[in-house]
Amino acid sequence: MFEGEVVSIHIAPVASEPTVSVEEAHAVPGKGLEGDRYFKGEGAFSDRPEPGRELTLIEIETIEALERNYKLKLSPGDARRNIVTLGVPLNHLVGKEFSVGEVTLRGIRLNEPCNHLASLTDNKVKEGLVHRGGLRAQILTEGVIRPGDTIQPR
Repeated sequence: MFEGEVVSIHIAPVASEPTVSVEEAHAVPGKGLEGDRYFKGEGAFSDRPEPGRELTLIEIETIEALERNYKLKLSPGDARRNIVTLGVPLNHLVGKEFSVGEVTLRGIRLNEPCNHLASLTDNKVKEGLVHRGGLRAQILTEGVIRPGDTIQPR
């Protein structure tokens, strides 16, 4: 068992544009985070809808390891994942339900790095984030997520 927390929340109102950090995000099942490009159906991969495109998470520990191991400094928002976590083994949540504050999510699959992410950041992310690029999740219950919210298995 673990108990982690939300470090920060990021949305990109427009596809391929920088993300912005927000103090809270309204999670809606079947849609995503209000204000995000995927919520509006305008993300780079919106033409391929799937539950795993509703919300993405990445560990702050992974972002720190990128700098340490690959000399690649990314801000949490540069990783282009919605929720940055601390103390959460995201890879272990594939196929499992977990809560983020008042919201229930289901881990769908790992969020492997892609050429699109590399084009917006640095090519080193393709190697540095293999099997550590975070988690794609489906939103099961509606609610608001805030930094500091507890993350735990259900």
